[in-house]
Amino acid sequence: MPATSPETPLPVVVIMGVCGCGKTVVGELVAGRLGVPFRDADHFHPPENVERMRSGQPLDDAARGPWLDRLAALIGESLRDGSGLVLACSALKRSYRDRLGAGRPGVRLVFLDGDESLIRARLERRTGHYMPASLLASQCAALERPTAEERPITIDVASPPESLAAAVVAAVGRPD
Repeated sequence: MPATSPETPLPVVVIMGVCGCGKTVVGELVAGRLGVPFRDADHFHPPENVERMRSGQPLDDAARGPWLDRLAALIGESLRDGSGLVLACSALKRSYRDRLGAGRPGVRLVFLDGDESLIRARLERRTGHYMPASLLASQCAALERPTAEERPITIDVASPPESLAAAVVAAVGRPD
């Protein structure tokens, strides 16, 4: 694990994209390589949000609000203590990313982008997750691709997860 000091805080990396793009797998790999904690935003949803998604209903902005606020607090805590963090979070809309504070100094945004048919095929093979493949279309419709102003690191998800993680770590950099 890298040494930390107030002068060299560890990075906070928000890995965003639609369901099934690989946020969790890539995020875990990136966190391991950077020596920082990994958190999956899915684990911060209240039970009613999980049940809604499990039943095939997309979340609206009102349902996402308290969830985004919890995640923003998590990011803020990591920035204050310099411990670093990799957060896998859909962050589909600019307003969500703004609410998370993804534009704050010390936070890097990584957008896992890819062909919808490739992502759908991955979702259809995925087991043990409450998000059905049927919600991919609503996520793609809601997605507001990050703008240059947001300084995203955009990675095409067609490569294997290890390659994606290596590309993210190279782009983010690692303090020594």
